[in-house]
This record gives sequence, C-alpha cells and structure tokens, in this order.
Amino acid sequence: MNIVNRYFIKLAYKGTAYHGWQWQENALSVQQLLEEALNTIFNHKIAVTGAGRTDTGVHACEFYAHFDHDQDFTLSELEEKVYKLNSFLPKDIAVFEIFRVKEDAHARFDALSRTYEYRITTRKDPFNSDSAWYNRADLDVDMMNKGAKILLEYTDFTSFSKLHTEVKTNNCNLKKAGWETKGHLLVFTITADRFLRNMVRSVVGTLIELGRGRISLMEMRSIIEARDRSKAGMSVPAHGLYLVNVEYPDSIRLL
Repeated sequence: MNIVNRYFIKLAYKGTAYHGWQWQENALSVQQLLEEALNTIFNHKIAVTGAGRTDTGVHACEFYAHFDHDQDFTLSELEEKVYKLNSFLPKDIAVFEIFRVKEDAHARFDALSRTYEYRITTRKDPFNSDSAWYNRADLDVDMMNKGAKILLEYTDFTSFSKLHTEVKTNNCNLKKAGWETKGHLLVFTITADRFLRNMVRSVVGTLIELGRGRISLMEMRSIIEARDRSKAGMSVPAHGLYLVNVEYPDSIRLL
C-alpha cells in the first residue's frame, strides 16, 4: 500500500486570458494549464484541488492548490519542481512554492479566511486597462466606507450572491471591509471566512451606488436585509478584482 503525501502549491495568475480557475469544458482555465504542466514534469496524471474558484477575468496574487503524490520529496527536489513548472507555464501564471502538508490538509476547506481587493482607476491608464476598472464618476469615499462598515453588521449576503448557486448557506463572516485611496487608484479590501459567487463584485457595485448618492445608508441596510439580488447594485467588471490572500493554520504545514 502506497503512502500518500499531500503538497500545497502557492501560485499567482493574471486572469485576463482565462475563464477562471476551474476546469471548463470548452474554455481555457488556470487549473487546466497547471495540471497539464504537472502531468509533464511528473510524467503521469496529477489532479489539483484549488482554494476556491475565481470567475472569468479575475486575478489572483495569492492562490493555493493541493495535490497528492506517493513520493516524499526533499526541499531541493520541490524547488526543482517549482523551477520546471514555471518553465512550462505561460508568463501570466507563476508558481512560487510547493510544500508538504498534513495528509488531510485541504486547500479549500482548511482556509481560515480569504481577502479580495477591487481596484478602480480614476483616470485612463494604458498600463492597467485590463487590471483595474476605469471609472470617472465623482465618488464619496467617506460615504462608501460608512456603507462598508454596515456590511460588517450582517452575515447573510444573499442580496449579493449570484442566483441559482448550489450552496448550503449564504452566510459569511466578514472580518474587514473598507476603501482606501492610493494615488489615482481607489482600492476596496474585504476579508471573510468565505465568499459567495459574484459577491465582491456586487458589493462593490452597490457601494458605488452609495458613493454616487443614488442610495442612502438606510437603503443600503434595506438591500442587505431584502435577501434579494435584484435589489443590489450591478456587478462591476471582473478585471478589477484580485484574490490577494488566503490564510491557513500554521499547523497544516510539514515542510
């Protein structure tokens, strides 16, 4: 009987060219290219499980996936695997590290929290046209931050979820939500134990409605409490969204 060793892969990708992380039947995904590269360097089929799924066009500055192998690799062997993976992967996908974890560690279910950023550029910029949403609207950032604080008072985010998703609950425990101005960039950061599909983009769209004076703080509360996606704002474009951090217990790591 073979002993199974589990490994985590830490990677990043620019999502512009991909239909999200997860395998798609007739479209290119990050998972597909990563598995194909793994299959090449290991010379047999390797299946990976990701920390979650990102939608078409969404980026990840930090993403994790796990896979199993019957061999217990040394640190130097794992470093060599990283080098080889990066030589097979395209320039918009990068592997940073492969490390051994406990045999029952899970890239998705063991994550303690996830942090996303949404980036808006307030001026036309040819260097970030596919990595930030260009929006010239005059936004009241202070009001948007007040709206973000209201989010922290709730756990049911049905109003910001994509319809007809197969999840057991629409509850999420938010730990942080707020806006920050960085030069001509306006950055929204949100951290929670989990997120619903399309949640961050629809939250941002609703907060922008607040920042433009189209809804009030009271109406913001009403939207959340309605548990009705049609009440919330639009989903902002995917290319401004980044998964920037996934946190795990230190105890799962062996190497």
